[in-house]
Formats: sequence, C-alpha cells, structure tokens
Amino acid sequence: MNKNTRTQRQGGRGGRLSCICLALILAGAVLCFGLLWKKEPVTFQYRDMTLEAKEGVPVNRYNPAGFVQDETGRVRYIQGDVCAKEGVDVSFYQGEIDWNAAAADGVDFAMIRLGYRGYTEGKLNLDSRFEANIRGALDAGVEVGVYFFSQATTPEEAEEEASFVLGALEGYDLTYPVAFDWEPITPGKGARTDGVDGQTLTQCAVAFCQKIQESGYTPAVYFNQELGYLTLDLAQLAQYPFWLAEYDSAPDFYYGFRLWQYTDRGTVDGIPGGVDLNLDFGVFQGTAPDGRG
Repeated sequence: MNKNTRTQRQGGRGGRLSCICLALILAGAVLCFGLLWKKEPVTFQYRDMTLEAKEGVPVNRYNPAGFVQDETGRVRYIQGDVCAKEGVDVSFYQGEIDWNAAAADGVDFAMIRLGYRGYTEGKLNLDSRFEANIRGALDAGVEVGVYFFSQATTPEEAEEEASFVLGALEGYDLTYPVAFDWEPITPGKGARTDGVDGQTLTQCAVAFCQKIQESGYTPAVYFNQELGYLTLDLAQLAQYPFWLAEYDSAPDFYYGFRLWQYTDRGTVDGIPGGVDLNLDFGVFQGTAPDGRG
C-alpha cells in the first residue's frame, strides 16, 4: 500500500467520523430544544385539587354572561336571538304527569327513565311510568329521550342493559339521546357496585353507548362533576354527548357538554312536586361562546 492510498483512507475515516459527530451534536441540540420548549400541561382547579386536562376532550365554551335566572329559579341560556331548549327528566317518582300542561309551561324536551338495574340483586326493571310518560310526552309535542339507571359491574352487563333498553324502545321515535346513567350508591347499603373502579366503569359506558349507537340511536353519558373529573376517563367517551349534573345558576365544569341538569327542585305545571330541570345546548354545539361560530 503506497503512502497516497493510506492517506486517502485515513482521510475517508476522518470524514465519516466528522459526519457522525456532527449528527450527534445536531441530535443533542434538537433534544435539548425540545425539552426546553416542551408544552406545559393544561391544568384547572376542582375543589382543592389541581387537575390536568385530558387531551381530546372539548372544553366548556359557553359564555357565563349568557346564563340568566328568573324569579322561579329557572335558568336560561341566551346568545343573541337563540335560546337553549328547556327540559325535564322524570321517572315514576313524579307520579302521573299532565304533559299538555308541562308543554304549555315551557317544557321543550323530556329525558324519561326507561328502567333501572337493582343495586343489590342486579335485576333489570322497566320504570313503572315509562310507557305512560313517553306516550304522554310525545302526544303533547314534547321531544323525548330516555335514560337507563345502570348498576353494571362489567361491560357485558352494560351491553345487557343496552339490549333491554332497545327492546323497550321498539315502536317509539326519539329525537333526544339514550343516556347511560350510572351512579354510586350510598355506602353501607350493600350495593353490588361497591368497589367498581373508574376504568371498568368507563368500559361499561363505552359498551352501552356502542350498542345503542349501532342500533341507530344517539347515546349519551350522564355524570356529575365528581364522576366526570375523578372516575370516568372522559377521553374514551368524548365521541358521545355528555349530560352534566351540576346544581348551580351557571355551570363551571371544565369540559364541554350538551345537556345540563341544573336543579332537582324545579317546579313545572302538570308535574307534581319537585322535578329535575335541564337545558339542551345542542343548537350551540360547534360555535364560539358568543354564538358566532
């Protein structure tokens, strides 16, 4: 091997080493830049806790100034010339309802309890006033959706509940969602759902909603702030409308929702005693807080 050949090969190795070193330097610089400019997580406050916002879940964009409360305690949401629809949710607890009187008193829609699963033995039951309520509401021109009080402990049980709901809905036309309403039972009552964890509950909600959606209905998930923030994984449920229970004159829940249950002590003509009152923000979905889009 002559001197020139050795020099050329040494020069080639040196060039490759220089390229490798440069590449490592550039990679390190990119990594450092990424760490320096890493996006900070979005957080918000709930009670005395700082929670990290879940990615992929739309946030609450309703304008607080749009909520007004009248002397009867009813809340309205108004943006420009557009108002949220006003509704109730009812079950056998309300007794016999005069739906024509309720409609005349401003009830646009009703979420009617279709049934429930017993929290001890787990039996599926039809609400004793379901048929009378849904027929009465529809005959009075009130738009209708339904909810099922779930006590599912597995996704399979949630699917069973959805099948029960679909069987009872045959022959009825709904314009509002079919809602999955799972609520914890007061400790000490021996509920079979004691100890159900958040991931399992989320899977139950998904299983119920998927089966409802496959049958052509719009599913929804009902929850209060406690369940929404601390138990359910809303990122797995974001494709479905949310129905929020938050009793106040205006909601401050961080995430977006379509239906809002704002009191359980409302009064409506034709409905004996107190009743849950709701607003439907469906007309505002996809718009900015001022309603202009």
